Parts: sequence; structure tokens; C-alpha cells
Amino acid sequence: MSSGDDRVRGAFAGLAIGDAAGWPAARHRWALLAPWTRRLGRELDAFAEEHRVTALPVPFALNQPVAALGIGPSDDAEWLAWTARTLEEDRRAAFAALDDTVRARISVRTALDNLARGLDPPASGHDNPHYFDDAAAVRAVAFGAASPGDPEAAARRARADAEVTNAGDGVHGAAAMASAVAVAVAGGSAVDAVDAGLAALPCGTAIRQAALDALDAPGDAFAVVPALDAAVQDHVYSYGLAAAQTVPVALALTNASAGDLTRAVPAAACLASLADSAPALTGALTGALTGYAALPETWRASTRVLAGCCLPDLAGADLIAIADGVAERSGARTEGEQ
Repeated sequence: MSSGDDRVRGAFAGLAIGDAAGWPAARHRWALLAPWTRRLGRELDAFAEEHRVTALPVPFALNQPVAALGIGPSDDAEWLAWTARTLEEDRRAAFAALDDTVRARISVRTALDNLARGLDPPASGHDNPHYFDDAAAVRAVAFGAASPGDPEAAARRARADAEVTNAGDGVHGAAAMASAVAVAVAGGSAVDAVDAGLAALPCGTAIRQAALDALDAPGDAFAVVPALDAAVQDHVYSYGLAAAQTVPVALALTNASAGDLTRAVPAAACLASLADSAPALTGALTGALTGYAALPETWRASTRVLAGCCLPDLAGADLIAIADGVAERSGARTEGEQ
């Protein structure tokens, strides 16, 4: 296996590790259990609120199989895998082929409705209440991995995909992630990857300013967390999925950790409001820089097989085999091997 292949594997595994490390993963995987378990969870939440109880309910199984609630990847890893499997397909057609069994972000769900009504990209992403979210940034990891050493091509492909579901910063964030991953899988340094990501963010946009503010925050990967919270997080809105927050956090923590996943992902998971995707995006970048072989074996084993909690057809799929397919098609090589 070439070191380029190992870095592609690292990007996919890193995203899955970050996905699994965030607290929302258990909530997503809870969807694999009977609906009544989640109904009881909502009732326990209401009980705690009514009776001023501080013991908060967590996903539970009762008499259901417990495997789904173990540490493992969830929505982000599955959407990355789906993107990797459909890389060569027309993006509108790929989304239009999805059926009603999928679980998705608001931006994706709205885009699917738009496509069904005959609204084509980019309108399907622009006429969308969550045009700004980071769903496309997650998918963009596949385009970066498929374009080693060519951040411009990676960004171009990621933008075409993103315009189906997003607009504005949602598209820019996807381009930044694809560019950074493309540099990382080709053997670039953490600084190189972050610079490539920043270069894909247009001047005058909110996401670029947020990235500059995040990169300016002082401290190593853990020490910088409070500063990132103050500089980037929006505690007003009810969803922590804005690309203008999560992508800058991923770039900043990649920089602060010098590309070390074992330092960057736990720090990203500390930003609770952004934990649905910031750890995954951070993991993708640092995993590509670290390489698959150097990632903790325990985490590699726990995050390799997909659960199918959002895309049921992917239940049991091997994420690393999917990554290998991307590397094989792209001819991934590092700078020293080219």
C-alpha cells in the first residue's frame, strides 16, 4: 500500500472516528432501535424539566439489542460512504435516486423535496432554509480524497455536489474541506492543508472571516477550545451545523494540533454545540495527515463497519474498503511518490 492510499484511508477513518466521538452519534444510532425507546427518552426529558431533575437521560435499549449504542460511526460516515460510491455519477441524479428510507440533514431533505418538484441545482440548494449547513462539507471529503494533489479540481467537484443541497457558505465550506483533504492525502503538511482550505474561502464571506478568527485563537488543540467557543460558536440558533462554524473549527484544530488526530478530535468533541460534525470534519483532515496505520487500532476497529442508521443500504458496509476504491480510482500517491 502506498502512503497516498494510507492517507486516503486515514481521511475516511478519521472522519468516522470524529463522527463516533461526538455525543450526537449515539442519538443517530438510536434510530436503529424501536421507536418506543426514543419516545420514552423524550418523556424522561420532559420529566427532568418538570421536576427539576439533573439526571439527564441518554440513549438506552432496555430489552432491545444494545450493539447499536456502542461507540461507532453514524450519519457523517454514512454520507461520506454514499458520496464515495456515487463519485462518478451526475450529482443531481445521485440525489434524486435516494428513496424515503434515508435520514438526512434539513438541507438534504429540503433539496430532495426540491428535486422532486422539478427544481434543479443550484436552486435546489439556494431555495433551502439550511443552505448554510455543513452537510456538503462532510461529503466533500470524498472529492478531496479523489483528487490527490489537485485542490482546485477537488474544490470544483465539491462545489458541484454542494450546489444540490446548499448555497453560500454551505458551498464554500465544502470547497475548503475538499481542497484541504486533497493536499493532505498527497503528502502535504498540516500548514499546507489549512492554507489550501483557507484559499478556497472567498474574501468577504462570513466563513472566511470565521476561519481567520479561529486560526488566530491562541493555544494548542485543547487550550484553544474556550477561545474557539468565544470566537466561532453561535449559541443563539437551535442547530450547531453551520459550515461557517464547523469548517473553521476543523481548520483551526488541525493547525493547533499540527495534524495530530488524537489531540484534535477530542478537542473538537469538547465544543458540544458543534459536536454533530466538527469532530468528524476535524478527524477527516487530521486523519489524512496522520495516515490510517498511525491511528489508534481500537478506534479503527470500532468505526470501520457502518450501521445503516441514516442510509439503510449501507448497513454492514466496510468504510475502509470504500476508501480503498476511491484511492484505486484516483491513483493516490504522495508528493514524494509522484
